[in-house]
Amino acid sequence: MKKLYVGNLPFSATEDEVRGLFEPFGSLESVNLITDRDSGRFRGFGFVELEDDIAETAMKELDGKDFGGRPLRVNEANERPPRRD
Repeated sequence: MKKLYVGNLPFSATEDEVRGLFEPFGSLESVNLITDRDSGRFRGFGFVELEDDIAETAMKELDGKDFGGRPLRVNEANERPPRRD
C-alpha cells in the first residue's frame, strides 16, 4: 500500500467526492480528510491509501487536475514524526 497526500482540495470537498476521484484507478484502502482539531472544519487536504501500482498512475493523472476550481496537489505522503505534547 502507498499513502498519497491530496492537497489544495476545496473546503467543500467530501470523502465521497475524493473517493470518486481515485476509484477509476482501482480500489482504495482508505480516505482520510483532515479537520482542524479545535473547530472541526476541513483543512483542505487529506490522504488516500492505494495499491502501489495504481498509486503511481493516480499521482501522475491527478496532480494539477482541476477539482472544484482548484488545481490538486497529489504526491506520495511523507511520514510525520510523532508530536511532542
